[in-house]
Amino acid sequence: MTRMSDRMAEDMRLAGLSGRTQESYLGAMRVLVSHYGGCPPGRLTPEQLRSYFLHMIDGRRAAASTVRVHLNGIRFFYERTLRREWGRLDIVSPPRSKRLPEVLSRGEVRRLLGAIRNEPAKTALTLIYACGLRLREATSLKVRDINSERMVVHVRMAKGGKDRLVPLPARMLELLRAWWRLERPPKWLFPGMKGGQLEPATLQNTLRAAVKETGLPRHATVHTLRHSYATHLLEAGVNLRVIQIVLGHTSPQTTAIYTHLTPPSMAGPPAAAAAALDRLMGDL
Repeated sequence: MTRMSDRMAEDMRLAGLSGRTQESYLGAMRVLVSHYGGCPPGRLTPEQLRSYFLHMIDGRRAAASTVRVHLNGIRFFYERTLRREWGRLDIVSPPRSKRLPEVLSRGEVRRLLGAIRNEPAKTALTLIYACGLRLREATSLKVRDINSERMVVHVRMAKGGKDRLVPLPARMLELLRAWWRLERPPKWLFPGMKGGQLEPATLQNTLRAAVKETGLPRHATVHTLRHSYATHLLEAGVNLRVIQIVLGHTSPQTTAIYTHLTPPSMAGPPAAAAAALDRLMGDL
């Protein structure tokens, strides 16, 4: 499998897939090979693949999103690496979740961030909320990505390999300047213990502990801060199209989910994104 894994990795790089997607697809292939005792995946029959996904759904009770990742990874391997026609698993169609994302109120965000005593993690998690960043977007930021003159954060090579500029609230800039004076990071805005960038797991574990300490919903995650940011902007009257651009969503339908989290009575008149952000940051 080593040679085929290398080939698949090359094919994924040529296809422009993100690093995380590559890891997920290779992981899916490793699980498949392990399930069949090391049998080369190219020798598996359609019936064996069918049985494997039944095992994932019925035996492991894997989430639909997990099944979808494995299906896409295995499909990529057969179509792009082995150059075979794919028709054997068209019957596998895990349903897409229609659950609304968890959202915290502004007061709950304040309580959550206030419970964090680790200064690097607190600053990074506050930035995630203040700019609506994804977890790895925040941990991948460099000092040069903070543009204080234009009051924007330059998010590079985000999901889908896209760059974008995100409005930076004035209050958040003050916090970042205080952080820089304290640590003076030379390259990464939030450096890790070994000189590289901060590990995402560090922020996940820190937030998990804060959620437990404050008694907030146990399923609140780092990504909940991003959902809360978008919802609070919508409630402040920021145009949905502006929120779509700031979040880096390709489709407006992805952003439209936040309209289901905001009662019409709470949607204010149109407002500038920067002004709304400063109001949101006022309590932090």
